[in-house]
Amino acid sequence: MIAISEIIKNGIAFDMKNWGNEQSGIGDLSQNIDRLFTLLQERDIAYLLVGGVALLSYVDGRNTQDIDLILSQKDLTALPELTIADKNQNFARANFENLQVDILLTQNALFKYVAKNCITSKQFGDLTVRCVTVEGLLILKLYALPDLYRQSKFDRASIYENDILLLLLKYPTDLKPIWKLLQKHLLPTDITEIEDITADIQKRIQRFRAK
Repeated sequence: MIAISEIIKNGIAFDMKNWGNEQSGIGDLSQNIDRLFTLLQERDIAYLLVGGVALLSYVDGRNTQDIDLILSQKDLTALPELTIADKNQNFARANFENLQVDILLTQNALFKYVAKNCITSKQFGDLTVRCVTVEGLLILKLYALPDLYRQSKFDRASIYENDILLLLLKYPTDLKPIWKLLQKHLLPTDITEIEDITADIQKRIQRFRAK
């Protein structure tokens, strides 16, 4: 697997919004990413890598320009090098020098479950990283979908649905235990919506395999 810094640099380079803009400091990304994960290890922080970088360790997918981590509030406090730009009960957005870091907080019971139960190790270049499993990625993406639809963020919802399709296409997974887990964290109407979405995705997978 290529280094995380290369993934982030590619995400920046291939984003049309960045074309023609001076990308000062992009050369420091590798050093800053190494330093971030060194700090996480040195301070014995039980982080979990999720989001686009984690996804790309399993499937060929979209570009990403940031790092997503699950952290406890205590561990977030132990990283004063992170400059918090925005924060609520479940999420925080921060900067580590020129690197954007999006944080899912374990105050959210589902994020806490994923952080404790959906862990594996992945190699990115010379870095060995605590990374979310396929099941954990599916849990997080399915959990996010109903809220994305409520907010009319259909472009992002479409991206998440495609992520789920790619994961299930390569890693067939029984979704019933995931639905059961999500029942503790979502409304019954949300669960029905998720079941309908995944049923449609499974039909698309069947069509792909039939061809």
